[in-house]
Amino acid sequence: MRQIFAGMPWWVKWVAVPLLALFVFGGVITSILATLIGFVFKVLLFVALVGGLVFVVKRFGGGTAKSSEW
Repeated sequence: MRQIFAGMPWWVKWVAVPLLALFVFGGVITSILATLIGFVFKVLLFVALVGGLVFVVKRFGGGTAKSSEW
């Protein structure tokens, strides 16, 4: 691989090749990032909803839960 790029200018290695890779694999990279960000958002939303539910139950539940119920 080094022999291929040995005689090439610097801009081919550091500009043209990464731009070609983004052009070819850009859709795949975008879909993977979108899936990952969507998953992280759903996990954070789930954690926030469970935390809010626990807060509401402890705040407005009124009665004390017995340990024998669990």
